[in-house]
Amino acid sequence: MATTVKHHQMFIGGEWVDGSEDESQPIVGPATGQVIAEVPKATARDVDRAVAAAKRAFEETWLDSTPKDRMDALLKLADRIDEHAEELGRIEAENVGKVYSLTMSDELPVISDNLRFFAGGARFLEGRAAGEYVKGFTSILRREPIGVAGLIAPWNYPLYMSVWKIGPALAAGNCVVLKPSEWTPLTALRLAELAADLFPPGVFNVLTGDGVPAGEAIVRHKDVGIVSLTGDVDTGKIISRTAADTLKRVHLELGGKAPVVIFDDADLSSAAEWIKTAGYFNSGQDCTAATRVLAGSGVYDKLLSDLVPMVQSIKVGGPFEEGSEMGSVVSKEQLERVTGFVDRARKDGAEVLTGGAPLRGDGYFYQPTVVTGVTQDSEIVQREVFGPVVTVQRFDDEDQALAWANGVDYGLAASVWTRDVGRALRMARRMQFGTVWINTHIPMTPEMPHGGYKQSGHGKDMSIYSIEEYTNIKHVMASLD
Repeated sequence: MATTVKHHQMFIGGEWVDGSEDESQPIVGPATGQVIAEVPKATARDVDRAVAAAKRAFEETWLDSTPKDRMDALLKLADRIDEHAEELGRIEAENVGKVYSLTMSDELPVISDNLRFFAGGARFLEGRAAGEYVKGFTSILRREPIGVAGLIAPWNYPLYMSVWKIGPALAAGNCVVLKPSEWTPLTALRLAELAADLFPPGVFNVLTGDGVPAGEAIVRHKDVGIVSLTGDVDTGKIISRTAADTLKRVHLELGGKAPVVIFDDADLSSAAEWIKTAGYFNSGQDCTAATRVLAGSGVYDKLLSDLVPMVQSIKVGGPFEEGSEMGSVVSKEQLERVTGFVDRARKDGAEVLTGGAPLRGDGYFYQPTVVTGVTQDSEIVQREVFGPVVTVQRFDDEDQALAWANGVDYGLAASVWTRDVGRALRMARRMQFGTVWINTHIPMTPEMPHGGYKQSGHGKDMSIYSIEEYTNIKHVMASLD
């Protein structure tokens, strides 16, 4: 029996609308390879409509909202996410190919928790009464919203990363135009339905469609004051160049190649368990994934003897299959990308200890994979694979471990494993990454910032710093006479 394919609309100015060209694109469920929905392909004209609605809402209503107003709306949205968590989890699992049970346990509760943090942050965002620095004058610092924020969310955590953007942007008093990935727009559209009566029309808008023309038009638009992207490095560079034409602010989180540095005195069983979790969760499609293991020469062999059976035990299956621990990758294109990385590494002399091939059957599944025999300049070490693939290298001493850990273009996250407190702190100080975990890998909390060094981008998600990203600082000086 044929599956009914739902046709969605976009949310602009508080209304559900079709695209100006009446052109749609199919959305494929990666676990089956079947079309599950259709969404409009937004054009530059649709971007103009959404930005105009956001600008109008900012000037007429949202600019005058109080921190309490914004807090109340975000708290209500968090409550609705909790109320509809099972539905949102099912949409996300089907659209991305991830395991539903893990989405429910590890993502949905954290999503609403982040919104509640941002809601509270709205009331703690403030300027400073700076005092009298020139005789006869008082200086005050104000922190004000930028205006219209263009938000471009990724496909690996569509709802989670959308909340990382809309939460701080709205808390700071901006209006938003959100464009989810063209592959995974369905939870963003459902979020717009849940939020429709919580914000004045035009405060929260959702467009669907491709990076070109829709995403490009958002970045180019003169009335968009800040663009926030989570994506790959090449896209970030394009956005930076495009945004330069209007000198708008750019917030970028551009992926990572996280080193996991394991010294000889580390707790190997704990390290292997965390690599299994952090390397293969969400099919390795995570910017902070534990993809690049660096093991001391004294523990290298033992670590592999522990890790490989753990990886082989991972049950790969559909989003709703009982016992599934890892789902598919997001698309046929992504499956081909992951396959290409491993095939080229094998051709260059690497050894695949387990996995190393797509799984047969419907959908876009790749075996959990461990690769050794790679060098520091190997492509698979230097570039982000974004799939269930972990490389393992053997290092000789602390200096070499540090050089290899830092020896990539990325700088998002890293971990160091040792019982030596001094060494742990030395490494954490010298590792060029926005987050460094010690004796763990991947835990996050909304109170702490997340963001990269080097080509992993700039700006912070989560924490009060993320809300500050969406503000301007104004100096007001008043005469005392």
